Amino acid sequence: MCELLAMSANVPTDICFSFAGLIQRGGKTGPHKDGWGITFYEGKGCRTFKDPQPCYRSEIAQLVSRYAIKSEAVISHIRQANSGGVNLENTHPFTRELWGRNLTYAHNGQLDGYHIALQTTSLTAIGSTDSEQAFVWLIEQLREKFGHRKPDNETLFAYLAQLCVAINQFGVFNMILSDGEFVFAYCYNNLHYLTRRAPFGPARLKDADVTIDFTQETTERDIVTVIATAPLTIDERWTKMQSGQWCAFIGGQLIASGQLQAPKVKSHIQSDLKPSTLPAEADKVN
Repeated sequence: MCELLAMSANVPTDICFSFAGLIQRGGKTGPHKDGWGITFYEGKGCRTFKDPQPCYRSEIAQLVSRYAIKSEAVISHIRQANSGGVNLENTHPFTRELWGRNLTYAHNGQLDGYHIALQTTSLTAIGSTDSEQAFVWLIEQLREKFGHRKPDNETLFAYLAQLCVAINQFGVFNMILSDGEFVFAYCYNNLHYLTRRAPFGPARLKDADVTIDFTQETTERDIVTVIATAPLTIDERWTKMQSGQWCAFIGGQLIASGQLQAPKVKSHIQSDLKPSTLPAEADKVN
């Protein structure tokens, strides 16, 4: 399966250190050789780099790892293809406009038997992956529910969690979503996060012989949260998310979290089904 990486920070911050570890898993220390992508937000704008080549030997990835782009929200993905060909249109992350902002999404997992349940009427996927179809369905549901005006974050996050569970019934669904202000993560079976704040210290990557001393790179006011499929460092305490848990971060801080009952996922679903009734709103842990 694929691997996810995201960052939320309270000041513009580069993700070079974490990305250097992720690169190695893109075909060298891991099997995720079917493309990679990364999106950096700058205000309402965002810049995306993608390449269907293995990340660890991609010249574009090497450029990004050296180019210290400062951002408060980042989403990245390395792909191990299981649905759709290995090409640029099927490479995560995917971005669409919603409520006047760029909404960026990346998915880890595989869905099956979803074609009727997650069909859309106003939006069309550009590529041929289950991941992108789930994304456009999710956006369409948000537009139908809230119209042309973004709801408050509390309402939005609770409904996003319900939509994630509805998608999750069709397979493994670990997801990260951002509009540049918030970073929202939903876990089915494998997602971790780590928040760095003062007092800072050194950290060493698991997949590369690279160590950094964050005391030399940060100020006492900095707060940075990194979200990843699997921990990227060997000497820091990562929090493993539970099945059905969702977390929302703004400015590096966990501002809301909840947990819904994750569905029992079948390895193969025999026929297309309508999504089951959305679960009740999750209890929030602030």
